[in-house]
Amino acid sequence: MDIGTISLVLMLALIALLAIGMPLGFASASLAVLVLVMKFEPALILNPFTFGDGMLTSRPGTGPLYILAQKIYGLLTDYVLISIPLFIFMASLLERSGIAKDMYSSLNVWLSRTRGGIAIVTSIMAVIMAAMSGIIGGEVVLLGLIALPQMLRLGYNQNLAIGVICASGSLGTMIPPSIVLIIYGLITETSIKALFTASFIPGFMLASMFILYIIIRTTLRPEDAPLPEPDPNDPPRKEKRLLFAAFMSIVIAGFCTFLFLRAMFFELSGSNAASDGDPARLGTAAHMPWLAGITIGALILIYFVFGKDRSKLGWDMGKGLVAPMVVIGVVMGSIYGGITGITEAAGMGAAAVLVIAILRGEGSFELIWESLMRTLRSTGTIIWVTIGAASLAGAYTIAGGPQYVADLIVGKDLPTMMVILTMMVILLFMGAFMDWVGIVLLIIPVFLPIVLRLPIDEIGFIGQLEPSHVAIWFGVVFCMNMQVSFLSPPFGPAAFYLKSVAPPHISLTDIFKGFLPFIGIQLVALSVLLIWPNIIALLL
Repeated sequence: MDIGTISLVLMLALIALLAIGMPLGFASASLAVLVLVMKFEPALILNPFTFGDGMLTSRPGTGPLYILAQKIYGLLTDYVLISIPLFIFMASLLERSGIAKDMYSSLNVWLSRTRGGIAIVTSIMAVIMAAMSGIIGGEVVLLGLIALPQMLRLGYNQNLAIGVICASGSLGTMIPPSIVLIIYGLITETSIKALFTASFIPGFMLASMFILYIIIRTTLRPEDAPLPEPDPNDPPRKEKRLLFAAFMSIVIAGFCTFLFLRAMFFELSGSNAASDGDPARLGTAAHMPWLAGITIGALILIYFVFGKDRSKLGWDMGKGLVAPMVVIGVVMGSIYGGITGITEAAGMGAAAVLVIAILRGEGSFELIWESLMRTLRSTGTIIWVTIGAASLAGAYTIAGGPQYVADLIVGKDLPTMMVILTMMVILLFMGAFMDWVGIVLLIIPVFLPIVLRLPIDEIGFIGQLEPSHVAIWFGVVFCMNMQVSFLSPPFGPAAFYLKSVAPPHISLTDIFKGFLPFIGIQLVALSVLLIWPNIIALLL
């Protein structure tokens, strides 16, 4: 059977199976078998008794089925895949411990008298949580439990409150260590570390757009974000700034002291000398005077400029931010400091959160057990979808599907950006109906080879990508698309996550209505990536 007919049957069958509610993993695996049968042994469809006579079934352990089994086995035994349950476990611990609540309280202290302050705090908290674990659903639920009741109690516009929580809670798609980027890197054999680095600026750009929108909207419409009643114990704005500066001085002094001791260890242990000219970042003898100077300067500010009493009060107000800073430092510092790879960093992050929870007196058996069960359920879902979607993608590849689609699109002589825009529309459409795991496993193996064949000088309008950065850029663009998909009706997952913890009077229609301006912001951020693709290379 020709690949064109197979492609049409596959598309219609996938839509039909998903429409009747069959799980994506099982639907994909079933269609993988159907694709192989249609391509290599179509006689089986009309006469099952011919089993064993054709190319597909005559010699078990060889042929297309063997190639497909090898592909799935290679994917499931990839060492980096272990990082996914570790990041999920870390996020589960964060949800169930008091770390996130303390972080929210500390952020709220500094911005409580700012117009739209609670919405801004929610966005900043979402960025910090995304940088800690890269998980999406748990963030939306946690923010819905902590921030939504407070915003509604203070009279915030309901649509604004809903949109801020769900849009900000979905930032784990874009901000490292994003699980979406990890799966993309595994499937496309792209450097995950490079993907993380490339997504920094686009991710924080999107978060900044959300915060800027909140500031502009609440300035133009103050009734959307009323200020809370003044607290007589709340310090004046000028004093609050000094308290924050004192708190940051303590953090900087502690961080630089740690780096100084680290550099001393590397020098005394001979690690830098044994590194073949590639010493640890900020870990050499040349860095030690600078680190010592910064530490001394911070201590002078703490004791002689701000004073001990003000510094102590600033620490008490901001100490809820310290644990998240430590976790982010452990995870991202391990990766970019050259200490460990992605998987080891995920394990160190999970261990750091567990240790912090124990030190806080929250490390109970129930906390660990519930977090492990959540990890098991989430990982099981991802693994089954991975097996099914990888089977279908592999079967379609063996049947010649990606080459057929590539020839079909490239053969139309469309302008390069029109080809890419067509892909964006398809990704946005699929994102409204399908889970991101299925999309990255089914669509990306078809689209990426096409993108790699396009003239590189015609991608974007400002600047030009390096050939080695094309797959990285497309991965970041894909993640931005998935960011939109989390809010897209009718099946935007963020809406259902929030609905599970929202008050009864908030309907799904209300939730999707609150998404509209934030979807517009996401599309603007996506447009920036398409117009200026080289933005991803600024830190590479």
